[in-house]
Amino acid sequence: MGPYRAHVALAVVLSIASTLLALAGPGILKDITDTVADGIASGGRIDLGSVGEASLILAAVYVASLALGFGEKYIISSASQMVSGMVRRDLSRKLGRIPLSYYDSTSAGDIMSRLTNDADTIAHSSGQCIAQMVSSTVMMAGALAFMLLASPVLAAVTVVPAAAGFLLVYALVKRSQGHFAAQSRNLGRMQGHVDEMYSGHDIVRAYNGEEEAERAFGEINDDLYVSAYRSRFVSSLMPQIMNFVGNLGYALVCIVGAMLMIDGAAGVTYGVIVAFIVYARQFASPLTDISESVAQMQSVAAAADRVFGFLAAEEMEDEGGRSVAPSDVRGRVEFRDVHFSYLPGREVIRGFSAVVEPGQRVAIVGPTGAGKTTLVNLLMRFYEVDAGDILVDGVSIRSMRRADVHDLFTMVLQDAWVFDGTVEENVAYAEEGVSGEEVRRACEAVGIDGYVSSLEGGYGARLGGGRAMSAGQRQQIAIARAMVRKAPMLILDEATSSVDTRTERRIQEAMGELMASRTSFVIAHRLSTIRDSDIILVVRDGSIVEQGTHGELLAAGGFYSMLYDSQFEGCDREDGVGP
Repeated sequence: MGPYRAHVALAVVLSIASTLLALAGPGILKDITDTVADGIASGGRIDLGSVGEASLILAAVYVASLALGFGEKYIISSASQMVSGMVRRDLSRKLGRIPLSYYDSTSAGDIMSRLTNDADTIAHSSGQCIAQMVSSTVMMAGALAFMLLASPVLAAVTVVPAAAGFLLVYALVKRSQGHFAAQSRNLGRMQGHVDEMYSGHDIVRAYNGEEEAERAFGEINDDLYVSAYRSRFVSSLMPQIMNFVGNLGYALVCIVGAMLMIDGAAGVTYGVIVAFIVYARQFASPLTDISESVAQMQSVAAAADRVFGFLAAEEMEDEGGRSVAPSDVRGRVEFRDVHFSYLPGREVIRGFSAVVEPGQRVAIVGPTGAGKTTLVNLLMRFYEVDAGDILVDGVSIRSMRRADVHDLFTMVLQDAWVFDGTVEENVAYAEEGVSGEEVRRACEAVGIDGYVSSLEGGYGARLGGGRAMSAGQRQQIAIARAMVRKAPMLILDEATSSVDTRTERRIQEAMGELMASRTSFVIAHRLSTIRDSDIILVVRDGSIVEQGTHGELLAAGGFYSMLYDSQFEGCDREDGVGP
């Protein structure tokens, strides 16, 4: 924040200097007017030399004021972009420090709105408002001082209406605060809805949900319209009121000034009245600027409340003092009486215990909602266990940094992620020292090489963005990414759910080599894909109800046997092929 403060301070100094020069103008104009009036009164002998010299000084003063004003605007623009960058940087860092539970309860669109709309509002308005309010305050104080020195009566005539108008503006500001806050919230709702409809547009169309989507959009849009209309309408009243007050001040100065001159009031001359007309504008105009700044600050306050609310969200535990990590990892994993719940009082995992020996291929099966993916999330420390512990080679993952835990695993999820980058960048993501040949071998192994070769640019072609890719092709890219990652353990969560049977067999052959020397956890609903596992953990209602090899579990005739038979009813148990 140091450079930002320095920029704003310099802008304030320039603004004050520009304001002081502008305040000197009416005094010079008064002298010019009085010189001309005196010349006319004395028979038309006007001292043109004095008038010309004063006019040049007046022009120089206003030009210098204009130059300083330009400098102020330039610095404020620079400072605004500086604070915008700082806010976005802080928000970006925060994204990596908050727990996944925050994302479970907040829409992606709302978070994006805070990073874009709210951050822009803070950046574009805050610095400008600060400099404007300082310069306006200096302008008002200076104008008031000059007016009091010239004529207290005319000063009172100018100040009283302006003060009354400002009090009215203050009352409007108090009423507008809620409207600006509602506008920011509705803008976040709008962005969240649009994000959901865009990412899920194929589902919306497939289910003919366009009408429902438009109805929901219309409701949010109506709420946004009302809140934006009210906030803008109330804020637009402020400069209108102050403009009225300024015009009223001009009129009163002219009328009262003329009356004072007719009555022969001491010190009231043509020059004083001309100077007062300018001072009245210089006094009323800052009030208009302040009212506009205050209106803008309502929007800034609403945006800042959302931004700082996000920055103040609870973060994951600090791991600065943790340095424990197993060396030469063998891959022995132990779950010790693990309990976990996403919501208090609603346990998803209940007393889960299991031991996985190094190099074993472990399959985790069970009905939907049994807790299979939750176990993997706990193993990766995406969430913290409520009770119990998880150990890798005898070391609790709680004593390790999350980054060290993540380095122990390579992971392929059911929802494959492909970012906007080249094929090679996607496959070698976050892994140093991966050669182009390794990327090609991995893509050939998973059967995606033919698709990549058909792209213009081959492995240099960009994926993501607007390129259409099937879910299966995305999974193949994700599996190739896992194959080039040098991690001692592997997690596959329905990794081949979107590929055809032929491609799945090819991938399984490639993954067989990958899993040969690694401890592997495979979550699968298609039980035919996990028959060769060293151990199968059958999970039901968050607990292990059975464990053993495929043959042992079938022979036991328990829950696993029931699941298997339900998938292969009418098929041969040994090969899963129907008659």
